[in-house]
Amino acid sequence: MARLKDIAQAAGVSIATVSNVVNGTKPATPAVERRVLAAIERLGYHPDPYARTLRTGASRSLGLVVPDLTNPYFPALVQAIETRARELGFVLIVMDAGNDAEHETEALTLLAAYRVAGVVWVPVEHERSLDWPYPIVTVDRAVPGCDTVVADHAQGGALIGQHALALGHRRIGLLSGPRTLPSAADRRAAFLAAVAGEAEVAWEMTVPFSSELSPAVVARIAEPDCSLVVCANDAVAVAVLRAARDAGLRVPDDLSVIGFDDVPWADFVEPALTTVRQPLTDLGRNAVTTLHARIADPERPLHHETLPVALVERRSATHLAASYPRGDRP
Repeated sequence: MARLKDIAQAAGVSIATVSNVVNGTKPATPAVERRVLAAIERLGYHPDPYARTLRTGASRSLGLVVPDLTNPYFPALVQAIETRARELGFVLIVMDAGNDAEHETEALTLLAAYRVAGVVWVPVEHERSLDWPYPIVTVDRAVPGCDTVVADHAQGGALIGQHALALGHRRIGLLSGPRTLPSAADRRAAFLAAVAGEAEVAWEMTVPFSSELSPAVVARIAEPDCSLVVCANDAVAVAVLRAARDAGLRVPDDLSVIGFDDVPWADFVEPALTTVRQPLTDLGRNAVTTLHARIADPERPLHHETLPVALVERRSATHLAASYPRGDRP
């Protein structure tokens, strides 16, 4: 079985440096950290987490609290977070809040009882108490006083608006996400700003980030009175595809649909979904890297990181037929 000195020799560093990387007790340069982690993987080093916790007083587990694992956005994010946590020698404890603030509080409290070294948190609500005994990095939704890694939701909303205009759509239905969430509010505001004076929002309804549509929304999709529906996220967009099909509408011939997130199966639904791609892998990896740095240096300045998004054009949204120059449907 490989020992610390074997890793140190293979990486060309001291045993103390290997210990610092493994235990997160002192930051190393990225190049040194990569060499140590590569040597650990190559030699199959497996530290004893229980002995290490007793020796150092530092836990080698991280917590992750997400709002809803049934939303396909989150399993992809969890995978990226778990992969990076494992690279840094941490075990990940995943908690699903079920889109309930009370359940979320219970999860955060339970992670304190588990004595985790830190928590990556996607809040159900962005205004929450931060009185927890561990460092926190929030993802997707900024919380004052926390390190944060988010996607550029405003950029995404603007990209959708610009694309809608480029496709010739002038009457648009908008299924916007919960306005209490800054991410949803930023997407909506930027989209509206992008189409202002060029296109009309024929109607707007607020929906949760869920594939379950209310009867009112299903009824609206059956009689859309628009040529394009812009959706809060991909789960909502896929539900709209289903509702349109059930109503006898063809997507995109009768109705175009645009989502947000680019979850892994967005390319496999029929028709494949035009959407905005969030950098899920980078969001997850960067969040854990930021948390690792916060654990090593609790007094470091707050870190706020915004990652760019990109429009992904597929078949669910198309150019409006020339016979309907303003997006009107008979």
